[in-house]
Amino acid sequence: MEEGKTLYIERFSVFQRLIHLLIILSFLTLALTGMALKFAMEPWAQIIANFGGGFVVLGALHRFMALITFFYFFLTMILIYSKWRKTDKSLLSYIIDPEGLCPSLNDLKELIGTFKWFFGGPMPKYGHWTYWEKFDFLAVFWGIAVIGGSGLALWFPEQFSFYFSGKWLNIATIIHSDEALLASGFIFTIHFYNTHLRPEKWPLDPVIFVGKITVEELQHERPREYQQLLESGELDKLTTTTAPEGWLQTLAYMFGLFVVTSGCVLIIAIIVTMAKYVL
Repeated sequence: MEEGKTLYIERFSVFQRLIHLLIILSFLTLALTGMALKFAMEPWAQIIANFGGGFVVLGALHRFMALITFFYFFLTMILIYSKWRKTDKSLLSYIIDPEGLCPSLNDLKELIGTFKWFFGGPMPKYGHWTYWEKFDFLAVFWGIAVIGGSGLALWFPEQFSFYFSGKWLNIATIIHSDEALLASGFIFTIHFYNTHLRPEKWPLDPVIFVGKITVEELQHERPREYQQLLESGELDKLTTTTAPEGWLQTLAYMFGLFVVTSGCVLIIAIIVTMAKYVL
């Protein structure tokens, strides 16, 4: 490694960043339009509707972004398949690899270790993926199955009723609405904090937009991965002195802060609205 220079390593490829960009755009739009429709009588929902061109337009935009959601899910399957084909592992071995995105016993150990760390213990030696990142990734599959499936039933009620009793449409409405509320609450609080709002990254971690992190960050945040790359001799091959382009970093912060702010404002509006009805 070169002395005296900041070294970078690619964490996310262009294709991975494209998928995540589609996730951000679709999820934020689905949350804004969906929550505005769910809480249509609230003043903040009226503001969103007026800005978007009315509730009918919000409904159309909601369905369009649902298509984008299925599209990025398809791209994710392509990404997983292409990465698997580059290995000499069987598909099962690749899926359950402890260093992959499937939860393992080591993730449970790191979860326990994280709580100990909160109270003065040593920081766990995280690898390429942490347990909370694996949870976020698998939540996409849950969301596609539950929210996407119930959404399709509501989108095509006549076709759905050919095979299921009409009462299931009422159940689908509850599932779609409440699961979407749960997903929005999780993303705009837990996910935002884990990724952006914690002190080390405040106010934003731009890596998902720029693709690179410094080797110093890798060593501090993911010591197990750093050690694995160092011992295998791959670290020197993967590092570069080329920093992310300045314009890309600026754009990342502008866009990222807009998304984070929008999500936080929306979840505050939802919490205030629900508290009003409870109290």
